[in-house]
Amino acid sequence: MATPTFDPTAVHRPRNVDWKRAAALLYGDWGTSKAYVIGLAFVAAGFGSMPIILAVCVLTAVVAYNYIIVCAHFPDGGGVYSAAREQSRFLASTGALLLVANFVVTAALSGWAAVSYLGLPSKYAPVATMVLVLVVGAINYFGPKHSGSVSIWLAIPAVIMVAAIVLLSTPHLGSLQIGSPHATLGHTWVAFVGVILALSGVEAIANITGVMKTDPDSTPERPKVTRTATKAILPVAAEVVFGTALLGWAMLSLPKSLAPELAAHKEDMLRYLAEVYGTMAAGPGAGQVLSIIVGGVFGLLLISAVNTAIVALVGVVYMMAQDGEMPRQMARLNPHGVPLMPLIAAVAIPIVVLAVTKDFEALASLYAIGVVGDRREPWVLHI
Repeated sequence: MATPTFDPTAVHRPRNVDWKRAAALLYGDWGTSKAYVIGLAFVAAGFGSMPIILAVCVLTAVVAYNYIIVCAHFPDGGGVYSAAREQSRFLASTGALLLVANFVVTAALSGWAAVSYLGLPSKYAPVATMVLVLVVGAINYFGPKHSGSVSIWLAIPAVIMVAAIVLLSTPHLGSLQIGSPHATLGHTWVAFVGVILALSGVEAIANITGVMKTDPDSTPERPKVTRTATKAILPVAAEVVFGTALLGWAMLSLPKSLAPELAAHKEDMLRYLAEVYGTMAAGPGAGQVLSIIVGGVFGLLLISAVNTAIVALVGVVYMMAQDGEMPRQMARLNPHGVPLMPLIAAVAIPIVVLAVTKDFEALASLYAIGVVGDRREPWVLHI
């Protein structure tokens, strides 16, 4: 497939998302991963999970570096779709459809997780999630610059809470508990794969390069977003890598007598760590309050994940429409430079999925469709 040529008469999406908003959009999805990766690692390997957690962190850093390169080479967005279309139209379309399936389920599942995390009874969760997706879609009508601003205010408290848990655990990090490693390499590999599949979300950044602010030395014919993308990816990758490692260290510094509780809290490990270390520092009352705050903050961050999924989904469909893989009408922009029909689809399809899905587990199982691009575990169901 030939690379599309620049058309000076064409209408293009405004590039008004700076690195801070791009980073917040990325963090909305990728930043939630650490909240359950360490719990999954503990279930897989117990107190012998530190090597797995560190291996996940190393691979995450490598993936982040590679996505800096991807964003530099595909400044118009599309991610996997843009990378594959130079080789095969069929391969590109297949990858894009997997991403579409992934982002649809991400929007629905993250929204359900958010309302559950914030304490809404499960019987009201589907309807509340539909309303949430609709509200996030309405915000995106005005463009990713505005929804990115919302994401910034949702990301900052999450970073503060991660730092608070790490600081509270610092006096106890010297008591790191090291368990026996698994007997076989195969068992360790299965545990590692199960954990790394849960660390997801970086693909979203490659689908918003088409709305990022361009570098000073770029031109309309040859846009460049290398600086913007790099400045967006590096701080988020650093927070995810070091945050996951330090939180894993904090988890494994608790007494081995708490192993049953740690396993039971695999889905809300950060909330449990906040409660335990808050209690150690200032008593049970402080621990309970900190636990509630962490729960609320990460519930709000999951709303940001809904926003990130919608923004990324709109970007993929818009790229396909520009290339003729979808109807040209899908590339028409509203007055704010947002592809209107892809936005409507990005809101309507998750709502339909929610309407026909009976429970959270069934919704989570839909991730098998897009496992090539992403996978998320139902980590907030029992909170």
